[in-house]
Amino acid sequence: MHLSKPALLIGRLTGWRRALAAFIAGALSVLALAPFFLWPICFVTLPLLVWLIDGAAALPARAARLRAAALTGWFFSFGYLLAGLYWIGFSFLVEADKFAWLLPFAVTLLPAGLALYFAVACAAAAALWRPGVARLLTLAVLLTLAEYARGHLFTGLPWNLVGYWVTAGDAMMQWAALFGVYVLALFAIHIFSVPALFFCAPHWQEIRAPVRILYVAAAGLMLGAASLYGHARLSAPPTHDVAGVRLRIVQPNIPQTEKWLPQNRAAVFRRYLEVSRSGADGTAPDLSTVTHLVWPESALPFLLQDTNEALAAIAELLPEGTVLLNGQARAEDRVRPDNTLAGLRVWNSLFVMDSAGRILSIYDKLHLVPFGEYLPFQRWLEAIGLRQLTRVRGGFESGMGRRYLEAPGVPPFVPLICYEVIFPGDVVAPRTRPQWMLNVTNDAWFGRSTGPYQHLHQTRLRAVEQGLPVIRAANTGVSAVIDAHGRVLSSLGLGRAGIIDTHLPGAAPSTLYAQLGNVILVAALFVYGLLAAVAYFFSPPRTTPGS
Repeated sequence: MHLSKPALLIGRLTGWRRALAAFIAGALSVLALAPFFLWPICFVTLPLLVWLIDGAAALPARAARLRAAALTGWFFSFGYLLAGLYWIGFSFLVEADKFAWLLPFAVTLLPAGLALYFAVACAAAAALWRPGVARLLTLAVLLTLAEYARGHLFTGLPWNLVGYWVTAGDAMMQWAALFGVYVLALFAIHIFSVPALFFCAPHWQEIRAPVRILYVAAAGLMLGAASLYGHARLSAPPTHDVAGVRLRIVQPNIPQTEKWLPQNRAAVFRRYLEVSRSGADGTAPDLSTVTHLVWPESALPFLLQDTNEALAAIAELLPEGTVLLNGQARAEDRVRPDNTLAGLRVWNSLFVMDSAGRILSIYDKLHLVPFGEYLPFQRWLEAIGLRQLTRVRGGFESGMGRRYLEAPGVPPFVPLICYEVIFPGDVVAPRTRPQWMLNVTNDAWFGRSTGPYQHLHQTRLRAVEQGLPVIRAANTGVSAVIDAHGRVLSSLGLGRAGIIDTHLPGAAPSTLYAQLGNVILVAALFVYGLLAAVAYFFSPPRTTPGS
C-alpha cells in the first residue's frame, strides 16, 4: 500500500463517517494531557483532522466545503472536550436526587458549545485551503485564535488548551516561561501536523522538498530547543526559601456528599481542627513551629464570619503570631434602593485571619464557575426552578478585580480560588509583582477522575509562566508545594487526608512571558500569518483528492 493511501481514504470520508473519525481523533488527543502525557498520539490525531479538512476543502461547492469543514472541526473539538471534561458530571451526583437529571445535559452541552470555536476556525481554514504547507500554517493560526477566544469570550474556559500537549515533564514545561501556553498551542499544531506533509497523496508532488525540509526542521528545532532550554533552566541554582516562613497545608479529605449535610457541620469543623493540630495520623508535630496555616476553598459548611464559637475555636487553635489563610463563603445583606432587605449577597472568598480569630483581609473570587457558582441568565433560569450546584439563590457575587493580598510574616501573594488558576495571563494584576501564588480549591466535586490531575498540571504551568511558586491546598487533593519552575516539591495525593509542612519557595526572576504577556502571542501569530500568506501565494489551486 502506498504510504499516502490511508490519508487519501480518510480525506474521502463523508457524512457520519467523517464526523465519527473527527470525534475519535479529538477524544484520543486527550491522552496528551495529564495524567497520561502520551503526547506522541497527537502525531496521529492532528494529521487526521488535517486530512479530513483536505477532503472537505476539495468539495466543489463553497457552501458544502465550509459546512463540512465546520462540522469536522466541531466534532474533533467536541470529542476532545467531552473526553477532557467528562468529570464535570461527577458534581451532579453529589446531590443526585436533585441534580442527576441534569448530568447528561451538562456533560454534553458545555463541550458542544465550546466546540463552536474550532468549528469556525476550521471553516475559515477551508475557505483559504491550499495544498501543502499553506494549509498547515493557516490552520495553526486559526486554531490558536480559536483557543484564545475559548479562553476569553463569555467569561472564558481555557481548560485543556492545545498548548498543554507540549508540556509533559518538568523540562518541556519551561518554554511556557518564554511564550505562554497560547503560543505553545501554535507550536503544538505546527509540530504535530508534520505527518500531514508526507502522507497526503494529492499534495505529495506539489510540496517542494526544501519547503518540507524547512517545515520539519522548524518543528524538530522547536522540540529540541524546548528540551535544551528546559534542562538548562532547571539546572540553574535553586531559589532560596523565604526566611522565617513555615507553612502547613491542610487536606482534610471530606467527601462532598457529606460536607454540606446540616448534621455534619460540627464534625467537619472538628475535622479541620484535628488535622490542623496533628495531621491525619496524629503523629505530626503541633502548630508551635507553624507561621501560616492554609485551609482549602470553602473549607467550612457555614458562614465563619457570623459564627462566634468557630472564631473562638480558631483563636484557641492558633499559637500567638500564627496566621490562618482559608477559603470561606462570606455573605452580606442585599439592600434595595428603598433600604429594604432582599436576601443575601454571597461571595466565594479567601480570609486572612490572625491568631485572635480576627479577619485581617479578604479576597473575593473573580472568575466564577458557570452552573456551579452562577447560572447564565440567572433570573430566568431560577424562575423555571433551576439552581446552580451551590444552591445559592441569586448566585455568587464576583469579586472586584485581580489583586494581591498581604498577610503578616509573608511577602505579598496572589490568591487564586479554584479554577482561577487556569487563566493564562490573568493570575497577576498588571504592573504588579507578588512573590508567590496561593491556590485554594475544592476538587472533591469531581471525584477520582482526571479532572484534579489536569487542574494540578495547569497550576504548574502558571508557576512556570510567572516564575512564581504556588502553594496549593485542596480538600481531597491534590495539595502541593510547587516551586517557581513548576516542579512539585511535595504533595498529598487524591483521596488522602493529611498535612504538608513546608517552607515557602522563593520567586524566580520575572519571566519574559510575565513581562510581555500577549505581545508575544501577537508577534508569533504575525510571523506565522506572514509565512502562511507567502505559502498561500506560491501554492497551486486546491485539487480534488485522487486527482
